[in-house]
Amino acid sequence: MKHNLIIFDLDGTLANTAPDLLGTLNRITKPYDLSEMGTNEFGQIIGHGAKAMIKRAFELNDKPLDEETLEALFESFLVDYSANIANETTLFEDVLAAMDKLANKGFEFALCTNKTEAMARLLLEELGVTAQFKSITGGDTFEFRKPDARHLIKTAELAGHDISKAIMIGDSATDINAAINAKMSSVAVTFGYSDEPIESLGATRIINHFSELPTAIESISQV
Repeated sequence: MKHNLIIFDLDGTLANTAPDLLGTLNRITKPYDLSEMGTNEFGQIIGHGAKAMIKRAFELNDKPLDEETLEALFESFLVDYSANIANETTLFEDVLAAMDKLANKGFEFALCTNKTEAMARLLLEELGVTAQFKSITGGDTFEFRKPDARHLIKTAELAGHDISKAIMIGDSATDINAAINAKMSSVAVTFGYSDEPIESLGATRIINHFSELPTAIESISQV
């Protein structure tokens, strides 16, 4: 087998986290008279971590945001989100079934997200899937993050695998560009939060549902 590790993104790929992320973002920015962010704007503010979401929310409202306020809001975000991290968040349909099929073929799994590692681990615990992953890294695990190739490379190393035998599963340019930068294969999902056409990202394969993942992975592994 050419490939033996699958690295998942979290938000918009493994799980539909939008309801709880938006809930927290709207609550902490309410005192600043920002219009509430909805799912239509979500693709513009997700993928680079909580600070980027906060910055983008202010930008979309043409509101100034200084560094001190950003740091304070970031701390508020972490407190609120940790208390509400899995109120409405769910795993995407059939992802566990797809992982079971792939595990039976010898694949192992890792998770690489720009969420903070602590938040990622908390959410995975709440969803009951922590044990599925050989390694879990977040946007603050290292001094670099996706789309930096090193984020994926180090995630693979922590899982005990070489990046050349890994496949990235993601929903955004951040994920696919990280894979391209790491010179690895990738699968893009159409049901995530990308604000760009999935077809334009340059992924090796594209799937519309996790039931399609085993076949997509097999086709990559046979190349």
